[in-house]
Amino acid sequence: MTENRNMILAIALSLAVLLGWQYFIAGPRLEKAQIAEQAAQQQAAAQATPAEGSNSAPSGATAENGAAPTVGLKTTAAFVSREEALAKSPRVPIDTPELTGSISLSGARIDDLSLKLYHETIEPTSPLVKLLNPFGTDQAYYAEFGFMAPAGGSIALPGAETVWTAPEGARLTSSTPVKLTWDNGAGLVFTREISVDDHAMFTVKDSVANNTASAATVYPYGLVTRYGTPQVPGTWVLHEGLLGVFGDQGLTEATYKSLKDSEGVKPASVSTGWLGITDKYWATALIPEGGVTFQPRFSWALAGSVDTYQANYLRDPLQVPAGASAATETRLFAGAKTVARVDAYEKELGIVKFDRLIDWGWFYWITKPMFWLIDYLYKLVGNFGIAILLVTLIVKAIFFPLANKSYASMSKMKMLQPAMADIKAKYPDDKVKQQQETMELYKREKINPLAGCLPIVVQIPVFFSLYKVLYVTIEMRHAPFFGWIHDLSASDPTTIFNLFGLIPWAPPHMLMLGIWPIIMGITMFVQMKLNPAPPDPTQAMLFTWMPIVFTFMMAAFPAGLVIYWSWNNLLSILQQSLIMKKHGVKIELFDNLKTTFAKKPKAG
Repeated sequence: MTENRNMILAIALSLAVLLGWQYFIAGPRLEKAQIAEQAAQQQAAAQATPAEGSNSAPSGATAENGAAPTVGLKTTAAFVSREEALAKSPRVPIDTPELTGSISLSGARIDDLSLKLYHETIEPTSPLVKLLNPFGTDQAYYAEFGFMAPAGGSIALPGAETVWTAPEGARLTSSTPVKLTWDNGAGLVFTREISVDDHAMFTVKDSVANNTASAATVYPYGLVTRYGTPQVPGTWVLHEGLLGVFGDQGLTEATYKSLKDSEGVKPASVSTGWLGITDKYWATALIPEGGVTFQPRFSWALAGSVDTYQANYLRDPLQVPAGASAATETRLFAGAKTVARVDAYEKELGIVKFDRLIDWGWFYWITKPMFWLIDYLYKLVGNFGIAILLVTLIVKAIFFPLANKSYASMSKMKMLQPAMADIKAKYPDDKVKQQQETMELYKREKINPLAGCLPIVVQIPVFFSLYKVLYVTIEMRHAPFFGWIHDLSASDPTTIFNLFGLIPWAPPHMLMLGIWPIIMGITMFVQMKLNPAPPDPTQAMLFTWMPIVFTFMMAAFPAGLVIYWSWNNLLSILQQSLIMKKHGVKIELFDNLKTTFAKKPKAG
C-alpha cells in the first residue's frame, strides 16, 4: 500500500508541476512569443511589397512550363486595406440568396465574397464571414481565369491588369449572368460570361472570337490564390490547405507547411477532377470542364515577405480557327461546405468525389452515415443536442446484445470474489501462482476477464466518428443545446476554477474544466465502481485515476461529444445495474465508493 501511496503522490506532484509550469512559465512565454510574432507580422505587412508577380497571370504569359503561372502583377505598391483595394478597380456587384460581394473588372477576378448565412461569431450582429479578399491586401484570396500563349507566341492576351468591359448597371445574381468583353485590338475578341446559382457554384464560360485570317491557339487556365498562411489547429483530425481529386488518382492533399518545404505538387494530367483550397468550414474549388485534359498543380511562392499558395490548372490548347470562335468552361465553388449541397453538386453536376471536399477521414464509411442519422433526427426534433442523445440510444440498442454479454460476464466475476480472495490467501507470496489459479478459475467458470472492456472498445469507432462530425461539419457550427451550451462544436465554456463564472477571472485554457466534463467524469467514475476492483493494486489505482484523467482530457473536446459520453455512461450504469440484479449480484456501489475514499491503514 505504501508503494501505491507513493505512486499516487508522484502522479499528483507531477500534475502540480505540469500545471505550475504551464501557468507560471510556459503560458507567459507563449503569450509573449505570440505578441512578438504578431508585431513582426504587422511590421512585415506594412513594409511588404508584392514581388515581381504575386501569383496572378501577366498579360502575354506563355505555357512553356506546362502549368498555369505562379508569377504575376508587376507592382511596387505596398499592401493596402481591404476597402482601399476594393476602391482601386471598377466592379460588378454580386448579390444572391447566399453570397454578396463583387467581381473586379481588372483581371475579371472573383475576389470579393462574403457569406450571407454565416457570421464570424455566434453573435448574430457580428460581421459576415469573408471568404474571398481582393488583390492588394496581405490577405488576398481570389479566383482568376485566363489564357496563356504557346511558347514563343506573341498573341496579345487578357492578363491580370486587363480592364474588362461590362454592360452599364451589370449585376451578378442567381438569375442574371454577367457578360464581360475585351478586344485585343489585333482581331481577337474575348468574352467571359459569369453566372451563379442560388448557393455557391459559379460557372465561368470563356469564348474567343477570331476575326483574323489565321488560326489562333491559346491555353486556358484557372487558379485560386491565397496570401498569408491561415492559422490552422495543426490537428490530424482535419485537413486544411490545398486539395483536389484527379481522375483515378483519388484525393490529393497538401498542407501549407508541406508546400513551403517542397517544390510543389504536380500530379499527372487528367481529364476529370477538381482542385482548390479548403478551410474547416469553407472552400474555394475549381472544376474544369469535363472531358478535356488539364495539368493540375499546387505551389507556394513569396509576395514580398508574405507566403502565397496557389492551386491552378492549365488546360490543353484551345484551337480557334480563322473567322470562327471557340469556348471553354469552368465551374468555381466558393462557399460553405454544407453536406447536402456538396453531395447535391457531386450528383447533379457529375463532379467526381466532390464530397471529399469535407474531410470525413479514414472512417468515411461510418462518419458520414453518423452525420446523416444525426441530421435526420435533428430535422425531427429541431435540436442537434437532442439528436445526439437519441443517437446514443440507437447506438446502445445496436450494441445491446454485446453489452449484455459483457455485463453478465462482469457480474459472474463479482460472484467469484470470495474464491479469488481464497486464492490470494492460499498463495500470499506467489504472484505468479495467484495469476495462474485465477486464470484457471476464469476458464472453469467460462469468464472472459477482458469482457468489461468490450463495451468501450467497440464504441471507439462510433466515438471517433461522432467527434469527426461535430468537428468538421458546418451544420454543427454554432448549434445550440440548452442552458450555457450555445455551440455544440465548441468546448464547454464554463470552468470550476472560477466557480462557473461567479469569480470574475478568466483561467488559462488548460484550466477550462466545465460542468459537462465534470458530469462525464463523475458518471465514468460511478460506472467503474459498479465493477469489481482488479486484484492487482496498480491496476486498481489506474482505474481509480482514469476518470480524473479523462475529465481533464475531455474538457477541451466539443461539448456535443462530452454530452454524448456522459449520457452513454448514465445509460450504461442503468443497464449494468439491471443485469447485475438479474443475475442475483449485489450492487455494491456505495460500498466500493466507501472503500475508495476510506483512509488506508498504515503498513506495519
